[in-house]
Amino acid sequence: MGRSRILSQTLAVVLALAAGLAGAAAQAPALDKLTLATNWLAQAEHGGFYQALADGTYRRHGLDVTIVQGGPQVDNHILMTGGRVDFVIRANSLDAFAGVGRSDRTIVVAAMFQKDPQALLAHPVKGVEKFADLKELTLFLSKEGRATFFAWLQSEFGFREANVKAYSADFKPFLADQRSATQGYVTSEPFAIERLAGMRPRVFLLADHGFNGYSTLIEARRETVDEKPGLVQRFVDASIIGWYNYLYGDNAGANARIKRDNPLMTDALLAHSLEKMREFGIVDSGDTLRLGIGAMTDSRMASFFDKMAKAGVVPANLDFRRAYTLRFVNKGVGLELRSRN
Repeated sequence: MGRSRILSQTLAVVLALAAGLAGAAAQAPALDKLTLATNWLAQAEHGGFYQALADGTYRRHGLDVTIVQGGPQVDNHILMTGGRVDFVIRANSLDAFAGVGRSDRTIVVAAMFQKDPQALLAHPVKGVEKFADLKELTLFLSKEGRATFFAWLQSEFGFREANVKAYSADFKPFLADQRSATQGYVTSEPFAIERLAGMRPRVFLLADHGFNGYSTLIEARRETVDEKPGLVQRFVDASIIGWYNYLYGDNAGANARIKRDNPLMTDALLAHSLEKMREFGIVDSGDTLRLGIGAMTDSRMASFFDKMAKAGVVPANLDFRRAYTLRFVNKGVGLELRSRN
């Protein structure tokens, strides 16, 4: 009889606990579902977003996030303006300025890269040690590169159009000419060249010579910013924390997700890209040291816009301040994670 009573009491306790857990689950707020579209195939340059997904940071901020890859011939910005995704990664500040000149329906809410990874890569030969030495070399540049950063190189440093040849993904013309340089991202192309030719190129990061636009910008629809500012803030904050943890913490889970989404990605390239992001301060440098990752300032935006207007890249009368808002950044979110990790 005593044993039966104990079993009954135990069963009652278990049922009560189960009911309590079920009630708590029912009362827990539902996660807000949203989609982030990137600007290329999954890579370390998206690591912070994958980190926030992998380690639960997004969920702890009340978000159920899906990441949609970009890639060749994919324009995820169209998906966002059409309402099919909630946030999109824009490559650089010029992309943001272009949005003002077109539909003006979107706005940048954070800049995850303080430095644009765009670089010129040269052979490690005598006479090519300084940035000014590049003026005398043949330059392999894409059509887009000629219309953007090369226009600035002409305006600022006197680079010559006569030295430019067409760039393609094939590095053979560059490798065959030691008096040449090619465009590339510091996080990827030097790795590819070293693997292909066994040569470690000299890297001249344009950001370190005055090309001071932001990169890997988070962009949203204006209506989302106006109607759901809390959602935007939570997404920006969680993404910032994700970037701190990817740079300085255990990023194995994020890298596993990157490789799952992009089977062509390798551990070696992921490691190289992360090393270069740290070495060159791509994500965490300058204003982020006191304002936190994702930082933007009016003065920096104005400085870059003035350079691009002078070079004829953007119209001088463009209202560039409509391209971005400082409402969601510069709050010091995650600063403690740099030293903790």
